[in-house]
Amino acid sequence: MKAFPTRIGYARVSTGDQDLALQIEALKQAGCAQSFADQGVSGAACERDGLRDALAALEPGHVLVVWKLDRLGRSLRFLLDFIEGLHARGCGFVSLTEGFDTTTNTGKLVFHILAAIGEFERGLISERTRAGMQAARLQGRKAGRPSRLTEQQITEAQRLVSTERRPIADLARDLDVSYDTLRRNLRRFDLAA
Repeated sequence: MKAFPTRIGYARVSTGDQDLALQIEALKQAGCAQSFADQGVSGAACERDGLRDALAALEPGHVLVVWKLDRLGRSLRFLLDFIEGLHARGCGFVSLTEGFDTTTNTGKLVFHILAAIGEFERGLISERTRAGMQAARLQGRKAGRPSRLTEQQITEAQRLVSTERRPIADLARDLDVSYDTLRRNLRRFDLAA
């Protein structure tokens, strides 16, 4: 008789008044040896005690099981990175509601398709960003945030640093900008340390 891999469950709800019982019962029915949970924690949160404990319980050959993909995380990029991390550790992943199981050939195929879609999406975003920056340059606009300092302020700061030896930190405070902002602008005059 074939032994099934150890399954570790993970459940999460976003608010403290939501109930984990449905998820925990589903994980139990799916054969999870133990389950960990986070209650009142957003799926966008990086630090989750229950998820950390679930990952600590996983050993090579084990499978992490969730009730639904969005219980693990909401962004495709996070999910792909997370599942790739599990694979690197020799672990599988199952989402019960979607029927997603990376321990099967079909699940592996679906995962690779999702990863390709994620890579395609990142490429499109990068392409649109570059196109927007090029369009701005052609229209004579500079990409990025507008400068906090005018040319006149930079020229005056340059004069005060070079002739009166005023400290950059004092000038930055007077101009209501950070030290780094003023230093970056003064680099054009090779005066910033």
